[in-house]
Amino acid sequence: MGGHFATIPNQFTLSVQRLQSVFIPNTLLSNLICISFTLFNAFFIAQINNKFTIIRTRTFLPILIFLLLLSTWGETHVANGSHVALTLVILSLFKFFSMPRDRKASEEAFMGSFLISVSSLLVNPFIFIIPLCWIGFIMFQSFSLRTFLASIFGAITPWILYLSVRYLISPDMDFREVFTAIPNFDLSTLSISLITLIYICSIILILIISIFGLLSLSNGDAIHTRNRLNFLIFLLITISILALLFRNQYVYFLPLIAMIYALLVSHPFTLKQNNFYGILFIIFIVINIAFIVSKYFQI
Repeated sequence: MGGHFATIPNQFTLSVQRLQSVFIPNTLLSNLICISFTLFNAFFIAQINNKFTIIRTRTFLPILIFLLLLSTWGETHVANGSHVALTLVILSLFKFFSMPRDRKASEEAFMGSFLISVSSLLVNPFIFIIPLCWIGFIMFQSFSLRTFLASIFGAITPWILYLSVRYLISPDMDFREVFTAIPNFDLSTLSISLITLIYICSIILILIISIFGLLSLSNGDAIHTRNRLNFLIFLLITISILALLFRNQYVYFLPLIAMIYALLVSHPFTLKQNNFYGILFIIFIVINIAFIVSKYFQI
């Protein structure tokens, strides 16, 4: 997460520009679209937790934390494309999480990669999530030539269809303008206010403490569940790095980061029944509310 949370990135992918041009930001329609997909994704988060026992008990905390984070991160309120892309990524996780110890799960590998590839048509850098999922295949002990090739074909199919249709509509199109995911390695352009920096450091510290608590509880989880949790930790770290590399589009990574963050911190908050994590949860709530209030004072 980089940049000021109250500033919308100036550079967007071409595909997201088209989507945003239909739902003009800061209009009632845009807000309704954003709220609808946010609630839709919150429902999917609950379902993925219940189906794959990410947290070995039913809990409302992942939904609460996810909604709180997106409410705090104001930039996501008008980035409709990011919420649609998140829906596709969550659906892909349903496929990938069904693959443990199945080296013949070519259908799941194909469909999971297909969905992420479709999301990359909206947010181009999401295409780099697919190689991360191959590492997930290894964690799930489901990596094989069959699943790898299925994932490759799933990844290229949406782009082949998309480019074919665009070429038929506009034969003189410039293919160099189709994929606009260009990393930004110039750290001098990275500017963060003091309040935002304190907020980011605070929630990262809470995440680190929560991960240690999660790992201390891992013996009580099934092997498949531990593998999924380890994959989510790996995914959160690598996606955060991608958000820093593609700082001009980092806002589109925020809903995905919020989803994984919510699942990980909810694990110890739910299962560790002690005063420390109870107080830590209250601190987390207070930090987010304080950050929201501070933005109004800045305005």
